[in-house]
Amino acid sequence: MHLIVPFAGTVSEAGRQALQTLALPGLEKLLYRLSPGPVLGSDEYSLHMPHELALARAWGWPAAAAGEAAAAAGQATGALPFAARRAAALQLPEAHSAAWAQLTPVHLDVSSEGISLANPQALQLDEVASRELLAIVRPLFESEGFALHWAAPQQWLATHPSFDGLTSASLDRVTGRNLAPWLPDQRAARPVRRLQNEVQMVLYTHAVNDRREAAGLPSVNSFWLSGCGCLPTGPQAISSPASSSTEHESPTAPQVDDRLRGPALAEDWAAWCEAWRALDAGPIQALLQSREPVTLTLCGERLAQPWTSLRRSWWQQLAANWRKPALHSVLEAL
Repeated sequence: MHLIVPFAGTVSEAGRQALQTLALPGLEKLLYRLSPGPVLGSDEYSLHMPHELALARAWGWPAAAAGEAAAAAGQATGALPFAARRAAALQLPEAHSAAWAQLTPVHLDVSSEGISLANPQALQLDEVASRELLAIVRPLFESEGFALHWAAPQQWLATHPSFDGLTSASLDRVTGRNLAPWLPDQRAARPVRRLQNEVQMVLYTHAVNDRREAAGLPSVNSFWLSGCGCLPTGPQAISSPASSSTEHESPTAPQVDDRLRGPALAEDWAAWCEAWRALDAGPIQALLQSREPVTLTLCGERLAQPWTSLRRSWWQQLAANWRKPALHSVLEAL
């Protein structure tokens, strides 16, 4: 059993203050029983989130090792093809041979301080609205040789040779932030950047956004590109996409509990603490009660720290009694 918890820690000062008020007895007991493993990630400015690197490593993706080495050297991490994995799970044509990318419909806020990406959850897109938007922009992409597929209200998938090896920051990394440092500047990204400008011009004056604004909803005025690349080969490369749902995952696949994600991205730290308490009372307790070896990977905005069941000698067990992990320090380090 391997549980991955994104947004277990935060670099937000308000979030770190909220953390100091949080009691998590189940997690504290579990960490006492487990042994820490090697950390993943580098800092909050890397392209990929630590939980993405943790998933890639668990799936055995070759890019994961390259990404870890690059992050350790302070270089840009490589592409992690989450879109291709999603395409394979949906059994889309050319899922195993083409280069894919995920397009997320978004609202960009423009101010004197720059352009920032608003939380996509605030768009409240349902399937009907998402499909309508996709139909509006589809001709722009198809005229340039891109193929588009609808996957979910906030997830469109695209194929194009330029996505092979293209690196782009994850959606979780850029949400709520100024976009300037995160825009891909590789030559291969130029067609997408041009399409992004064209999409913005079409949507700016479109009636679909007039209706949204009349209903008090944010306009959809752009998209964000992420998860680019070709699907790696391997036993777990084509299983279902990362999510908190376990419906399609094998029993040995890592499970992701992302209940902390929404409150963290919304900077609702009271809700984040409440979600942590629910996590502590539910999945963390399940790990505590498991008779099989378990792994818990706690992920923040900088690092992912795995904790694993390991056989320990009597001396190591005795030493552990004197080195009980400080829970708040563990989570703050993420």
